[in-house]
Amino acid sequence: MARVSRRNLLKLTGTAAAATTGGLAGILATGRAPAFAQGTSIHWLRWNDFVPAGDEHLRKVALPAAEKALGIKITLESIGGNDLAPRTTAAIQSKSGADIIMAFNSTPQLYAESLVDVSDIAESVGTSQGGFYDAIKANNSDGSKWLAMPHMFGPGLIVYRKSWFDEVGVTSFPDTWDEYRAAGKKLKAKGHPIGQTLGHTFGDAPGFAYAYMWSWGGKEVEADGKTVVINSKETIESVKFMTAFWKDAMDDGGLAWDDSSNNRAFLSGTICSTLNGASIYIEGLRKPAQYQTEDGKPMKDDMRHANNPKGPAGRVHFHGTQSNMLMGYSKNQKAAKDFLRWVHMPDNYAGWFRVEKGFAAGPTTMWENDPVWKEDPIMLPFRDTARTARPTGYAGRPSQKAAEALNKYIIVDMYAKAVQGMPAEDAVKWAEGELKKVYSV
Repeated sequence: MARVSRRNLLKLTGTAAAATTGGLAGILATGRAPAFAQGTSIHWLRWNDFVPAGDEHLRKVALPAAEKALGIKITLESIGGNDLAPRTTAAIQSKSGADIIMAFNSTPQLYAESLVDVSDIAESVGTSQGGFYDAIKANNSDGSKWLAMPHMFGPGLIVYRKSWFDEVGVTSFPDTWDEYRAAGKKLKAKGHPIGQTLGHTFGDAPGFAYAYMWSWGGKEVEADGKTVVINSKETIESVKFMTAFWKDAMDDGGLAWDDSSNNRAFLSGTICSTLNGASIYIEGLRKPAQYQTEDGKPMKDDMRHANNPKGPAGRVHFHGTQSNMLMGYSKNQKAAKDFLRWVHMPDNYAGWFRVEKGFAAGPTTMWENDPVWKEDPIMLPFRDTARTARPTGYAGRPSQKAAEALNKYIIVDMYAKAVQGMPAEDAVKWAEGELKKVYSV
């Protein structure tokens, strides 16, 4: 057996130490998995992506690369977005389940006591990547620590059929709600209503209802985060307008829609516009021969994106956020943290981000400069719209109570009740009562 000199022994032990105690940097430097991770597996639960290519990239490219780099087995499970909340609750109650679970918006606030502090990862990523946007930071931090690791913004803008708006004399997208209602009335008369959900679905319904209410000056609570003030002149006026807007311009079926219904309605030529992420346009890009206009041209070429119209209080957006929660019951927390760090290394994140083609906006400002935004001018409105996002709980900050109100669809139901015939004052009074129960006033 060849003898090993003291110098070479120190080199070997130094390399081993880097791999076992140097975290992700040591792993990547040596190209070898740490001893503790051998045989370790983590379970990642997330939604079925509205951009199928994103899930395909994770399964075929990203996760195999992560497994090789980290020496761990990663199991990805995808379920419907509306099924994530009950699965999370069941996992916490049983103290078993996926190690990492995807969350929407301020959901991490709801489960704060059951999550692992990921401040070490978030602070490092934020510092090196230009900082997190205010809304995504608010949704995932309690002010002293990070409850979950931000993964993306899912910005929601209005996608519309340009030729149909042109036909009714609206050659640029309406700037105000009054103008949008007037255009929608003309389009509905021609059989092309606006499509919008007011159902119990995680993305489009609150994305529309909250932003719409804020644009009128309505709000759930004061800045103290506990004084319920929804029963205001501004909110009542917004509900009255919504009732008329719905009758004049909207597809009545939207009351029962989930987050995929408006996608199908738009691509089938049933509706003229809808608030959505970029998934409708991206699906049109993916299948131009399948989704065509009445004259046989690719529908993608007739799609445009626009910001929300202005209300009396201005133009406001509620852009959905997605994050990854590291569960407190997990027995693989070290490996899970190393995986989350790996995901957010720019070269690793970029592969998935570019496949999403703008449906996903990065959680930090650095991604505004990514080449993906130069590839397609139709997607350009999504690039920096995360800067206009407002988190739930306004005028307070996201909290466990604000997350509960969101999950109970109180704001969405306020508008849905009015659209179905409840007087505006009664609908707002109902919402006030429900919010006071949540905020224990």
